[in-house]
Amino acid sequence: MERRQKISGYKSMWLMVLFDLPVDTKEARRNYRQFRKALLRKGFTQLQLSVYARFFRSEERAEPIKVHVRACIPPDGHVRMFSVTNAQFAKMESYYGQKREPVEKKPKQMRLF
Repeated sequence: MERRQKISGYKSMWLMVLFDLPVDTKEARRNYRQFRKALLRKGFTQLQLSVYARFFRSEERAEPIKVHVRACIPPDGHVRMFSVTNAQFAKMESYYGQKREPVEKKPKQMRLF
């Protein structure tokens, strides 16, 4: 019988990617689109205009994705990456105007690739 291992809220984490990329030239806009699409292909969810996040079971599982994101950064891009535990992420408050909205939940099923 297969046992499901519970994911710890303190070991599991969200990798956050925040960025400011120039869009003043045709090439800069193309670089912006390519970077954004690379994040989406790697399973990131857009939280706000230039804020993306992805859930991982552990820091070790996030490391290869960090390497990929670093490789995709455009020459003039300003990108920040940081991790927060799932427990910390769950404490986030999200509002649209004065109305509070639920925050993103960790995926029910992990992506296989």
